[in-house]
Amino acid sequence: MKLLWAFMVVLILLLQVRLWIGEGSFAQVWTLEKSIAEQREENAELATRNERLYAEVRNLRNEQGAVEERARMNLGLIRNDETFFLVVEQ
Repeated sequence: MKLLWAFMVVLILLLQVRLWIGEGSFAQVWTLEKSIAEQREENAELATRNERLYAEVRNLRNEQGAVEERARMNLGLIRNDETFFLVVEQ
């Protein structure tokens, strides 16, 4: 009977070690969940950035003055509080 109790105690200790340390343990699961949450946040930021870039590309493709406005903005010819208008003479 003592041998059975000793075996059970050792088995329980080994299972506790496996539960808290090692592959598939709580620590590993928590680390993976944290990594997944960080990756989701990064993906959301990248998706937002991509939408802004797509909108800018659509604007540059569709509007004739957008290319010139962008060039003038990059050269510092237009301030942040100014609005650029392109007047096309016909």
